Amino acid sequence: MRRRRFVRRAVVASVVVAGCAGVGTEPVPGRPAHHVEGGFRNPNPEFKRPDGWSRLKFFARRGWQSVAAPRGFDAPRVDNDGRALRTPGPDPIVTWVGHATLLVQIDGVNILTDPQWGRRASPLSWAGPRRLSPPGLAFEDLPPIHVVLISHDHYDHLDLGTVKVLAGTHNPLFVVPLGLKRWFAEQGMTRVEELDWWGSIEHRGLRLVCVPAQHFAMRSPWDGNTRLWSSWAVIAPSRRLYFGGDSGYFDGFREAGDRLGPFDLAAIAIGAYLPPEIMRFTHTTPEQAVQAGEDLRARVLLAIHWGTFDLADEPLDEPPRRFRAEAERRGIPAERAWVLKMGETRRW
Repeated sequence: MRRRRFVRRAVVASVVVAGCAGVGTEPVPGRPAHHVEGGFRNPNPEFKRPDGWSRLKFFARRGWQSVAAPRGFDAPRVDNDGRALRTPGPDPIVTWVGHATLLVQIDGVNILTDPQWGRRASPLSWAGPRRLSPPGLAFEDLPPIHVVLISHDHYDHLDLGTVKVLAGTHNPLFVVPLGLKRWFAEQGMTRVEELDWWGSIEHRGLRLVCVPAQHFAMRSPWDGNTRLWSSWAVIAPSRRLYFGGDSGYFDGFREAGDRLGPFDLAAIAIGAYLPPEIMRFTHTTPEQAVQAGEDLRARVLLAIHWGTFDLADEPLDEPPRRFRAEAERRGIPAERAWVLKMGETRRW
């Protein structure tokens, strides 16, 4: 009986995730090619999302597996009480909190990317991907946060509970893609700057650039692609950071490298790539992540988006193994291809 209830709930959740809003498909005259009536699209002519039935089957199967045979995983981690992060030295440092959440500290500015301290990546408290590994840094051990970069609205990248607590305790500037400023305002948060692709702002001596990504947006069946998705570049006097968020492999990596690179550090997703019929256009494989780093002309490539939430079918420990193997195959030394432990901090 209990399993039957969970199955019903999983199916309901799957319908929510598999839904789609009715935004247009053709570009709006006089506006950039990724703008359509009511929202946004990926302008890559090869881009194709799986049909709704395929998505429904995938999420229903994943929902059932999370109940009947949940997978566990303990990601490698180091103890980090945040003490050193509250009194950083002059060199830029980066700390992997988990998934796509990084604490980047550069030129006296503390930046969080896609902050996620939640127990699930889901609109539901009782269903959806649960957190497998605790955050590598406790929320209360954070240094003062000045800027938060949000790549898109998916629950594993934008957690309402986390950003509300951040707003209340740190009052950072949230920098977001188009459409998300209204969402933040509806949640009572107004210190928000909203940018289109290639738009930028100057803040505390840094230039923050909204960079194209190949992905999609959705928090409910009614708002698919009504908000934009993006990657981010942080341009400081001495360093350049690329934060990929979520993206399939596309020509945009090379364009970002040409327009804004070379980068000193590029954080690219390496997880959630199987099955390919669901994931191939919206997530990079570990091998594609290495290629993206080359396209960006990154001095150091940092693997993110793995080992935190069980989002796809690949073995949970596979992404870093494939990432390291591909870097080695290409002759990229380990000191240029980083797989951090949760809570680990490195200078860059």
